[in-house]
Amino acid sequence: MKERLLSQYNPDNYRNQIPPTMRLFLLLSSFLILFSAQAQVKRVEDVMNARYELGRDHAKVPQSFIMQSKLMQIGPDGKKKDSTIYTLRLNCVPGKNVSDGDEYTCVRFTIRTNKGPEVSIPALTNWKYTFKKSANNKDETGQVFGIDHAKFDNITDSNGQKLMTEKLYHTYNAFIDFHALLFFAEKTTQGKGVQDLHYIGDKIVHSSAFSEPPVNLGSQIKEGSVFRNGEITLAFKGLGRINNKSCAILGYDSGESSFTMNMYIMPPGDIITNGSSHYWGDIYKDLQSGWLQLASLNEIVVSETEIKANSSKVHSVVERVIEIKNISGSK
Repeated sequence: MKERLLSQYNPDNYRNQIPPTMRLFLLLSSFLILFSAQAQVKRVEDVMNARYELGRDHAKVPQSFIMQSKLMQIGPDGKKKDSTIYTLRLNCVPGKNVSDGDEYTCVRFTIRTNKGPEVSIPALTNWKYTFKKSANNKDETGQVFGIDHAKFDNITDSNGQKLMTEKLYHTYNAFIDFHALLFFAEKTTQGKGVQDLHYIGDKIVHSSAFSEPPVNLGSQIKEGSVFRNGEITLAFKGLGRINNKSCAILGYDSGESSFTMNMYIMPPGDIITNGSSHYWGDIYKDLQSGWLQLASLNEIVVSETEIKANSSKVHSVVERVIEIKNISGSK
């Protein structure tokens, strides 16, 4: 029976049963599907090959950000030990002109160590400061990004406990990290920057490459303490969508970086730390407003600390993970 049915099968019989109008419709449909697919590919290619202007000044619209910075100590066995999370909430009111700078307000700053309770830093609550662009990213007194060192002198947490030197420095450094990531997404006043990236795949050596910003702070971290950036690169990696906004995806890499920190803590006295650093990450920049929507930073820090009083040395490996989210308009 099966063989008889197969012998009677003739494709032409079934083809002839399809009305001519239906055959024409199916043929036209095939051509339309093919044309639509080709048109879609062309649209994608047009977008991918388009020239973009990423150096426009950001829109004069208030912004809100939340930044979380997590530090994790890594033991000799490779396991992660202590961790500290610094959370910074910032609002920004852009100035009417670029020369005016932008007014930032630290809404709240908190620290959480391991699985302990989160504590806030009252002295930073609703602290306002003005951020202005400059050629060397310092103000007239040499402070990086104009962040006032005096604001961090002898600050305490919400329990009334004075911050130890390490936590004090990382609290200050959270503001530096925030503006550094925004800096990569903004047009530079001199040297190469995001304004020199026009096509997906473009890559530059950033103007901040091989810079040596000071890291001294207060009386405990002395002058001469410095971070030495490597060959910082910035690349236009592609396009993405964050917060319902079309964004350019920028990738940055610090290259081989290093640092020296000269501290004086009583006791034990002089402490010198030398180390290496490598940090990298991505930034999502809104193509319309020019504002950062999302940014990440990953960093590995290897250091040796020498305590002069007893000639002892301590070795450390730290991993840092930072994420900045633009929460403007969020409830």
